[in-house]
Amino acid sequence: MTPPARILATDAAIALIDRLSVIHGRVMFHQSGGCCDGSAPMCYPADEFRVGGQDILLGRIADDVPVWMGAAQFAYWRHTQVTIDVVPGRGAGFSLEGPEGLRFIIRSRVFSDAEVDALDAAGVPVCGAG
Repeated sequence: MTPPARILATDAAIALIDRLSVIHGRVMFHQSGGCCDGSAPMCYPADEFRVGGQDILLGRIADDVPVWMGAAQFAYWRHTQVTIDVVPGRGAGFSLEGPEGLRFIIRSRVFSDAEVDALDAAGVPVCGAG
């Protein structure tokens, strides 16, 4: 079985990512589970966020936009497929969508046992360079 994608994005999220990319250039996501906006996916200009050595690359969405997750958060979400979506409302304080009147959120589903086995067989996900 081919391993499933760990990260997906809705059409609405992709449209907002495309709009933000026109304004800010290349973007990326990071989900830390830490302070401020908790586990909200945060969108940053790609060159303005340093990925740490313990960050996990979930995959790429939209037009090759990387989505990273902190290792501690990944420990909780490793058996879950994450989908980035967008809803009306105030975005996270540091995330690029804040002024747009929209906010990125995550939706998720638990992988099946077969999908978990396929992910485990595929090996350890890529970690950040530090």
